[in-house]
Amino acid sequence: MDNISNKMAKGAAWMVAFKMVERSIGLVSTIILVRLLEPGDFGLVAMANAFLGLLVLLTSFSFDVALIQKSNAERHLYDTAWTFNVIFGLLLALALVVAAIPVAQFYNEARLENILYVLAVSTFLGGFDNIGPVAFRKDLQFHKEFYFLLAKKLVGFTVCMVLAFTLRNYWALVCGASAGRIFEVLLSYRVHPYRPRFCLSGRKELFGFSMWLFVNNTIFFAYHRMADFIISKVAGSHALGVYSIAYELSNLPTTELVAPINRAVMPGYAKMVDDPAALSQGFLNVLSMIALCAIPAGIGIALVADSMVVVVLGDKWRESIPLIQILGVSGVFVALQTNTGSLYMALGKPHFLTMIALVHLLLLFLPLLIVLLEWHGVTGIAEAYLYSSLVIWPINFFIVARLIKLRFLDYLTVLWRPFLACALMVATVTYTRGFINDYIANMEIIRLPIEISLGAVTYMLSILFLWWASRYPDGAEKFLLSKIKGYITVNC
Repeated sequence: MDNISNKMAKGAAWMVAFKMVERSIGLVSTIILVRLLEPGDFGLVAMANAFLGLLVLLTSFSFDVALIQKSNAERHLYDTAWTFNVIFGLLLALALVVAAIPVAQFYNEARLENILYVLAVSTFLGGFDNIGPVAFRKDLQFHKEFYFLLAKKLVGFTVCMVLAFTLRNYWALVCGASAGRIFEVLLSYRVHPYRPRFCLSGRKELFGFSMWLFVNNTIFFAYHRMADFIISKVAGSHALGVYSIAYELSNLPTTELVAPINRAVMPGYAKMVDDPAALSQGFLNVLSMIALCAIPAGIGIALVADSMVVVVLGDKWRESIPLIQILGVSGVFVALQTNTGSLYMALGKPHFLTMIALVHLLLLFLPLLIVLLEWHGVTGIAEAYLYSSLVIWPINFFIVARLIKLRFLDYLTVLWRPFLACALMVATVTYTRGFINDYIANMEIIRLPIEISLGAVTYMLSILFLWWASRYPDGAEKFLLSKIKGYITVNC
């Protein structure tokens, strides 16, 4: 089990490294694009992607997760998964073509029609993705997946940047994403020798597990993308563009950073299910790493949102500041719960995730959304995400604790140091802000790096002090310091 834990840790490191590189590329892309394009351009593409996402939802059976969860998955299952992906790609492309004109008329946006036609082409070709690279995750070979995903991202970025400077409109976003999708298909056959064949013999085995994943994906889509439909219909493309950028920036350091960790650990959890003690410790180790990174990142981006928006996005995006502040804090509590989904999948209990998601969506998020949208407009949507995430958090923990015999004290031991260190970070930056403003008032380009540096140093010193005061317990701090020490030893 130690070998599996080590592979999980290395896999998480590779996936976090990829996500950091990917989001760095994405951040650079966003900074450039928001200067070249208007909020309405982002909103227009968000409308198209929201509709595409709704269609994709009908085929979101996550066969890759089913293949990873089945330890003895044979060739016919891989071929069946690939065959269904091809069929779904064709059906989705036809649906996009048929719906292009009605959707454009519904939103009163004639430009949507041609965008959906382009997305239809890339969606159809995307269905031919080689299923072989799933084995990278199944066999914990995440370094291979790192290079595979990075190459796709770089192609999309390059195309998008060239078109942004050339066209200076929404087509840069559309064509950049489509180019990355098509290149992914070509590359998937280059990086893995598996050659899929048309086959449907494994459909019963796949759908038995994937049906729950389909339900989960449906709920996940409703929870995360419902806001896009509401804002686009009620407030238009400009408001949706502002919200989309706010959501992207606020989630960069939390859920976006945590997603690759969960992508890496799910296969490791699946190999630990027969050892409850190892599974429980593995869960706490991953949660420790998530907490150490996500808590200060989410709170930190909310803390500096006002100056960050002016420096990074420009004055025309000031209305996104309250959205970034609320969604940044919300992202922390979402990130701390994402690890549970990987655990439920590995244990072969996707229905647990379904039940929790349904409670979250129907009993918490939707009632809050209706009330807060009426009171506070678009800002109320962000508030609904925050408050519903806070309420579902202890419910999620209770279920996990029963499944893997986890004590509340163990859970608290992992979280208290990052939360306390983050509180000290907030106090320090807030206290010193008055002094900083006395000298550099209205000079956000200087104030922003000072506050980021001050917050980062305060947090790191605080977390190290609290770890020392706790007598060096096992956890993310010990793991990261050992890796840093090993790297220094090897390279010095």
